Amino acid sequence: MEPAKKRPIRTFRDLVAWQKAIDLTHFTYGVTRSFPPDEKFGLVVQMRRAAVSVAANIAEGFGRGARQDYIRFIQIARGSLFELQSHVEVARLEGWISHSALDEFHGRAAEVDRIISGRLRSLKTSPARP
Repeated sequence: MEPAKKRPIRTFRDLVAWQKAIDLTHFTYGVTRSFPPDEKFGLVVQMRRAAVSVAANIAEGFGRGARQDYIRFIQIARGSLFELQSHVEVARLEGWISHSALDEFHGRAAEVDRIISGRLRSLKTSPARP
């Protein structure tokens, strides 16, 4: 069997990290729709903002063109991912997120973290352009 060919990365949309972060954002929006109405301007907006920030920082870092900028923005994306995970823990404690949604969220967040962390290691050790 022939190994799968890697598709070239032309834009940030080709980055698996960005694609998975967008999926996590979409999932976050869906989960937060069922939160109490009085959280519309509280935890809901905080969770959505953190989720959007993950994908946005991956895209912005890619677009900067300089390795150090890319590294910095990937680190910011990872920080936003951890912020989102913290917000999810509050939602869990308040009983606003189901066990199945919580499991799904943890799986998606762990996948994004693995991809981001791998990309960060690669950028820090590889001599090639991002």
